[in-house]
This record gives sequence, structure tokens and C-alpha cells, in this order.
Amino acid sequence: MALRVLLIDDDARLFELLARYLGENDVALRHAPDGPRGLQALAAGGFDVVLLDVMMPGQDGISVLKKIREHDGIPIVMLTAKGDEADRVVGLELGADDYVAKPFSPRELLARIRAVARRGQPGLLSERLSAGGIVVEIGTRQVSRDGRSVELTAVEFDILVALMRRAGRVVPRAALLAEAGRGDVAVGERTIDVHISRLRRQLGDDPKAATRIQTIRGVGYMLTREGE
Repeated sequence: MALRVLLIDDDARLFELLARYLGENDVALRHAPDGPRGLQALAAGGFDVVLLDVMMPGQDGISVLKKIREHDGIPIVMLTAKGDEADRVVGLELGADDYVAKPFSPRELLARIRAVARRGQPGLLSERLSAGGIVVEIGTRQVSRDGRSVELTAVEFDILVALMRRAGRVVPRAALLAEAGRGDVAVGERTIDVHISRLRRQLGDDPKAATRIQTIRGVGYMLTREGE
């Protein structure tokens, strides 16, 4: 299920840039161009995370944050100007869950969104994913294939989870590490291919005729649902 995120920011271009990228990574982004309309949208409910810009005309982000925290514990990521430490400190003291300094990469923002969403929903830690004979326990980071334990590196585990969350759908190569929330790993042209190759071996997938993790030429990879 896609995460539902509300962006409260007067920068319409930022929304346009983020909406496409996040949408490709199972995040449904809605936009409120100012504080009052952001509070109105939140009052209607249905959001998992709020992205809140500090510098907005009229009612600024700090004021909006105070209003939200009067009655709502929804995870909030503050968007601050680079080097503006005072706003970050005040925001965190008033109950913001995290902050990202502008300019930021969409991949970093995606990782922050997922991190605060997990903290806001403790039940996700007990989540269990199953597809194609593979079982993943999110909380304990344990993986099994046809009942046998599989040892994976941290990056391989995150990539596998990303594929399993979208089993039966293609995940673009360039977006896969972002989907896994790995903002600390540099993505070269062959990085994903190397991780996928090792992941296939660990899962017992024939590298010459891969059936569990299929290569979609020119696009990315897909984990099949066969054998669920």
C-alpha cells in the first residue's frame, strides 16, 4: 500500500518534481501551497507523513507545526534552508520527527519519509512478506527460501524487500536503491546488477534462466509471484 504524504510548501515546482519521483516509489504525494490549506487537508485525515516547509509567506512552518502538534501525532519532516540550524532546533523541540535541508535529493527525502513512517507505525516491524517461496521477516531481518535460511548483506536485504513489496511489478534499476531506502550507497550503472546477481545466487535462482528475479531488459527487475 502506498504511503500517503502531504507536502505543505509554497513551491509548486518542487511539488511537481517530487510527485513523479515519489509516485514511482509507492508514495502518493498531495500538495497544500500554504499553512491554512495544509491544516485543512490534514483535518480531513488520510495521511501517513507530512513534509512541512519552514519558510512560507503568511503562516510559516513553525506556526503550522505548533498547530499540528496540538492534536495530531502524525510524523513530520521539516524542510529547512541549508545551514539554518536555528529553525531545525526549534522544529525538533516542537515535535518534528526529522528535517531535510534544501536543496536535497529526492532519494534522500524518500529514505527520510520511510524512516519516520516506520517509527510512526510500530506494527510494521512485525510485517511478514511472502512471494515466490521467499519469506522475509521485517523486524528480525530474517530471510528464508523454501523453508531454508538465507544470509544476505544489509543492502541485499533492503533490495529484496523493495522487490517483494512490489512483487509482480517492474522496479526500475535506477530507482531500486531509492525504493530500498539506501541513501548512503552510491549507485553506479552496474551497482544494482552486481547486487541482483549475488541475490539470485543466494536465493537459488538460476543465473542463466532466472525465474524468481527476472530482468526486464532496458528497464529493471521484477520479483515473480509464482509459488506464493
